[in-house]
Amino acid sequence: MDNARPPWARRHGGAGEWRASAPAPGGRSGGRLPWRSTLVVAVLVTVGSNAAAHGQHGRLPLDPLGHALLLAGAVLLLLRHRHPRATALGTAACSAAYFAAGYPYGPVFVTLALGAFAAIVAGHRVVAWCAVGGVWLVHLLIAHWLYRWLPPHLGPAPWGQELVVTAWVAAVVAVSELARMRREQLARMRAERAAAERRRADEERLRIARELHDVLAHSISVINVQAGVGLALLDSDPEQARTALTTIKAASKEALGEVRQVLDTLRTPGDAPRAPAPGLDRLPELTEQAGGAGLAVDVTTEGARVALPPGTDLAAFRIVQEALTNIVRHSGSRTARVRLRYAPGALEIRVDDDGPATAGTREPTGGGNGLAGMRERAAALGGTVEAGPRPDGGFRVRACIPLTTAARTAIEEES
Repeated sequence: MDNARPPWARRHGGAGEWRASAPAPGGRSGGRLPWRSTLVVAVLVTVGSNAAAHGQHGRLPLDPLGHALLLAGAVLLLLRHRHPRATALGTAACSAAYFAAGYPYGPVFVTLALGAFAAIVAGHRVVAWCAVGGVWLVHLLIAHWLYRWLPPHLGPAPWGQELVVTAWVAAVVAVSELARMRREQLARMRAERAAAERRRADEERLRIARELHDVLAHSISVINVQAGVGLALLDSDPEQARTALTTIKAASKEALGEVRQVLDTLRTPGDAPRAPAPGLDRLPELTEQAGGAGLAVDVTTEGARVALPPGTDLAAFRIVQEALTNIVRHSGSRTARVRLRYAPGALEIRVDDDGPATAGTREPTGGGNGLAGMRERAAALGGTVEAGPRPDGGFRVRACIPLTTAARTAIEEES
């Protein structure tokens, strides 16, 4: 797959062909040429070949042409990062010409190995295999068939020597392939880590957006209703208008506190939140705020109430809060019923109002952010939320949130 390739390689040509693309400035291929390592290789192959020539009496001594072939192969390694295919083919051609001329064996193999290594690591596997295989085939032909016409005109080489050459070729290819696979594995791991970080960031943004929506929608709905009451009664009933303003002040203060709590999560990672997240223990405050907006809320609990995990407790509170907010904003009913049922396997929440709808339409498909947020909260815990009109009128929100093993055990023991 293309995304499994290193970031500096892109697909080109047929199967098995990969081209090194130009990386960003400062990258490996876009930087300076590898002068130091190439100089070391040039010295190694030149000095080593001259030293090896003393023990090979059947080969031709190194002359200017032999030294030129050695240096040409080493100089080509300067381009191994920018042009790995040309480097592999060039070093292979120099090595083949060196063997065909009858010069002594020695470190000339190093330039061929490094050229093939660079091509394989860059993804040009077919080119590297052809280069190394071509040199091996040329050596085989010269050693056993073309020796009559090429210097030093000796007899055929022993077949045992070919086993050594074959093993050396296989080792070069194997090491190069292992290095390529390791690089691709590291690149894939980096890409997966980056994708996981982006996914975590997206999830955190979505969580913060849900929290802000739930906090602001509820509080602003209460403030809006009370502001309308205050304006209507400002002249005729100043005391009632004062009560509405007091409710507005309390709702805005609580909203500011919860917004600060949500924004605290954007601080340095690892910092503890400054205030605990709200849960079902704050339902009395929620019903009191709804009462200030003119909505009477009746809360009933079925089953033995137990301590819920923080995530489940917060999700349950926000679902009830959003359901009551929708009633304040969109329903003509001035009463709402909240039922919490602690079952052995789940927490069931049901919020009903008698309607009718007034401002806008509450669609059961959940086109708004409120219903979508409730569904996302429940789905994150493996639960579900259903919302829609009741057969006898009004609107119903029903949520089912699975409980952890510990919570289930506690409920069963209470039962």
